[in-house]
Amino acid sequence: MTTYYEVPLSGEAQTFTASMNGVSYTFTFRYLNCTQGGWVMDLADSSGNQIVGGIPLVTGTDLLGQYGYLGFGCRMFVSTDGDWDAVPTYDNLGTTSHLYVAID
Repeated sequence: MTTYYEVPLSGEAQTFTASMNGVSYTFTFRYLNCTQGGWVMDLADSSGNQIVGGIPLVTGTDLLGQYGYLGFGCRMFVSTDGDWDAVPTYDNLGTTSHLYVAID
């Protein structure tokens, strides 16, 4: 049985520590205001050592899928209310766009 958790976010750059599958990680979210723009996520260990950085918050895929060798033991995905495929914008992250962790 899969258990889903929503990562509480707001439409601003933020850093916090949370546990995924019993392991503590530091999450950093920032908005890159370049040509296309978009939210990215960095993951660090509990000592602040970066594990992976610049993961774009895109829809339709497991954000951690390509990092299976790192042993996160869960999946992460983004969805937007009313339009599953709509990418999070600067203004709607945490309100109508949501980040979920799925633990099998």
